[in-house]
Amino acid sequence: MLLTLSLLNGKDARAQGGELEIIQFSGVVLRPDSTGGVLGVHVYVPKAGRGTTTNQFGYFSMPTLVSDSVVISAIGYQKQHFIVPKDQGDAITVIIPLKEDTIILPEIEVFPYPTEELLKEAILAMRLPNARDYNAINQNLNEQIMAEMFRTMPMDGSQNYKYYMNQRLTYWNDAIGPRYNALLNPLAWADFFKSLKRGDLKKK
Repeated sequence: MLLTLSLLNGKDARAQGGELEIIQFSGVVLRPDSTGGVLGVHVYVPKAGRGTTTNQFGYFSMPTLVSDSVVISAIGYQKQHFIVPKDQGDAITVIIPLKEDTIILPEIEVFPYPTEELLKEAILAMRLPNARDYNAINQNLNEQIMAEMFRTMPMDGSQNYKYYMNQRLTYWNDAIGPRYNALLNPLAWADFFKSLKRGDLKKK
């Protein structure tokens, strides 16, 4: 409240001097598929040291100055930057879709050989795989085993964060209203009939 009052006082002084004015910056931060808001997204102005976070609907509102550089950031998503424009009145509302931040690191092989000589000795002493080894390799690369490993693979930090945020969003939605029912969605029924025509539900 003190920050808002100080900004309002500064607005009168700056408006009379023809300088920067205060703009109420509001908006909604959406998931990449635009199906709902993202909870807990940081919306802040680094130079001014002020900011806020989005609520369970992805909504935020904060006072800014014209030409402020606003940063929108959340774990697992790419940072978004927004410059507060001028000649937009005393308030502006935006819709900000986030993009997933996925980084695939190159493969690095680490060998336990501190010197080149030891590496050469290890290569010369290397035993080539025989038929039994190839059978073990083929068994480990079995499609059913690989599918089971993929199904039971634990989530990483980014997936855990997204799961937690989705659970929080579901909790808040249940607290303020009825839960979404896919049976009442005509688009879901259309996808269901398409899957029946394609034979996706047939037993193999």
